[in-house]
Amino acid sequence: MENQSSSTCSSPPSSLPFLLVTANVGSVFEDPSRLLHIWIQEFLAHVAARRPAFIALHLQEVGGKTYEKSMEYVQEFIKNLCESRELADYNRIRVYLDEDYNSAEHFTALGNLYFAIRTIDHLQIWNFLTHEWDTVAGKNIHTGNIESVASKEKAKFPQQFFPECKWSRKGFLRTRWSLNGTVFDLVNIHLFHDASNLAACEEYPSVYCKSRRRALIHTLERFHKDAINQSVPYFVFGDFNFRCDTEGVIKKLTEDLTMHRIASAKSDSTKVQYRDSDGANVLTVGKKEFNHHDQSTFKGSWMRQFDRELESLRSILFEYPVSFPPSYPYEEDPGQPGAYMTTRCPAWCDRILVSPAARKLIDEGGKGYAYGIIGEAVCMGDHKPVYLSIRIKTSQGALPEITHEELRGRLQEYLDLNARISDEHGVVVTTHYVQITPTASQDSTSEELPVAEAEEEEGASAADATAESDSVFYGQNAANAACSSMIFRETTV
Repeated sequence: MENQSSSTCSSPPSSLPFLLVTANVGSVFEDPSRLLHIWIQEFLAHVAARRPAFIALHLQEVGGKTYEKSMEYVQEFIKNLCESRELADYNRIRVYLDEDYNSAEHFTALGNLYFAIRTIDHLQIWNFLTHEWDTVAGKNIHTGNIESVASKEKAKFPQQFFPECKWSRKGFLRTRWSLNGTVFDLVNIHLFHDASNLAACEEYPSVYCKSRRRALIHTLERFHKDAINQSVPYFVFGDFNFRCDTEGVIKKLTEDLTMHRIASAKSDSTKVQYRDSDGANVLTVGKKEFNHHDQSTFKGSWMRQFDRELESLRSILFEYPVSFPPSYPYEEDPGQPGAYMTTRCPAWCDRILVSPAARKLIDEGGKGYAYGIIGEAVCMGDHKPVYLSIRIKTSQGALPEITHEELRGRLQEYLDLNARISDEHGVVVTTHYVQITPTASQDSTSEELPVAEAEEEEGASAADATAESDSVFYGQNAANAACSSMIFRETTV
């Protein structure tokens, strides 16, 4: 792939400041009258303080759970951003909003917003249909059904990736850019959540963790095997829904407590309480309850040891050190901006990750980087936006990304290392995984991933109806099933 940017008499700067932001805004659109203005104001204040040359804002759950009722607020949201005083100097804007909520086959509720400052000399965006560069000028806002928009690649994950969920909007939305001679992909992603705290704490990795890893690795393999568009450096940031090792967190919190199971006629209403020597309840864990008597304890550094979902992927995805508190689940009350809800174990769901080649594009000299959350002191909904401020080198061309074979090799090295450690010490390694054959349908996954509830089985017919098109789209036919994706499953030695 050749970058078609023309030369200019004036020499562009050797690097430019970038601001990458990911935010799950579902709860903001559930209560727009109280939260929307606060969110916009805080985001714009952050932009004004950093003054980046290029802004990439990746949103998940745009419009909330009932998109048809929130459409006017989504339009207001985009209008307020694009016409804001803080973004007046950003004269090239691209917006992609997947709003076709009537399309169960394609709807992801993802939103990618990009703002380029006027001082950028050369800016192009990749056309995934013609496989050529298009010059970026002015403002283009793509909303509604965006399936035919050629300057993006979007896919909803096949249902069999998340068999516990009868309906899902999870997927990814990718764009490719050439900015002052440097080529990179920006990928928005939304992975499946933990449906039940009780199921999540049964083992690590949980059934949900395995499903997320499966979908993420499949997506990365898709990029690395893309012979038509070729593989280039990429930044992938979104709501990965990474959760802490819930079993480990509970063990840490309840070292001196006694467990009491509170049975209920309804299986999903069963709770587990952990009480101190005086009989006082300290922690309650239910399907959708995770209530500690001191929620502020989750902001302590001790929680980082249980943030483990990236362990097996660090050889293929780089992340700057995390020093901010868990980004989810915050209270949606403006009067409690720093308090966590008592529904889930707090976790770093929202992340910004960097591919091996993309890391070479980052200018780490001078001012360095900043990785944190936006709006720590105000209510931003149940997710705090996460940002990464870096400088990107210009005139780097299209650096080759690691090959698909090297990607798989790096993953295998992690597995082999865990196996050697386990063999040498004669212990069970709880984060040991083996490669297994990819599943091709929901039926074939039933033995590996138990369905959470009987009612969710009703969604199987809908999944089967789209399975064929999903399989074709993702290249999951029988002939190449063995290499279409890497799936991990816990084992012992």
